[in-house]
Amino acid sequence: MKIEELVSQIKQKKSFLCVGLDTDLDKIPKHLLDEEDPIFSFNKAIIDATHDLCVAYKPNIAFYEAHGLEGWKALERTMEYLNAEYPDIFTIADAKRGDIGNTSTRYAKAFFETLNFDSITIAPYMGKDSVEPFLEFENKHTILLALTSNQGAFDFQTKIVGDNELYKEVLEVSKTYNNSENLMYVIGATKASYLEEVRQIVPESFLLVPGVGAQGGSLQEVCKYGMTKNVGLLVNSSRGILYASQGHDFAKMARNQAKNMQEQMQKELAKLN
Repeated sequence: MKIEELVSQIKQKKSFLCVGLDTDLDKIPKHLLDEEDPIFSFNKAIIDATHDLCVAYKPNIAFYEAHGLEGWKALERTMEYLNAEYPDIFTIADAKRGDIGNTSTRYAKAFFETLNFDSITIAPYMGKDSVEPFLEFENKHTILLALTSNQGAFDFQTKIVGDNELYKEVLEVSKTYNNSENLMYVIGATKASYLEEVRQIVPESFLLVPGVGAQGGSLQEVCKYGMTKNVGLLVNSSRGILYASQGHDFAKMARNQAKNMQEQMQKELAKLN
């Protein structure tokens, strides 16, 4: 998907919401466990209930890999359904890959070609040759983990390296990579105050922002410091939407939560005009 198409979706839906499909069999409504494929059944219901309120879906690959072949089949079915029924939705493989070049190429083929994701999250700390294989795919996007929302982010990402924090070095160096125009970055919402400095380095790049809602991040703060004239933000919510209810009304309640976020985003988007 081209960035222009993503921006068009954002303007059309008045939303930059990404719904994280972190589908946990221990948390989904119990009645779905009787289904032949409970993970896909849950995902399909969530997607059908929220697709007009969000512009992206982000399956967290670990939640599928944990169930072996059956989990992988559920992921395949989810992607086939999304690409067939809602092809305008931007899809993110939250896989956090990153390995030597020839291995990265295989990861890229798996997620971009076999599963037909639009983008993938990548850990950048093995350097240039572990990232560039993902950047070779036309109209596919590589989302580098720059400054994450977890508590351990301060262990390394904000440490001073030379004259800069490490995450700033990641941002600066990544701009020199081949096809760097295909890069996006993960910046956690719980680090919203850092966004102003992030924007000094990557002023127009799209940022995937987890941590709003359940982790305590503020949508208003994220928009204040991170929004660009083309929005430049995908704000992710997973648990707050997926598990709004444990009952038969789970999809309806998920929609209510997504609608609430969309309405807040609409207000922030109105400030651009």
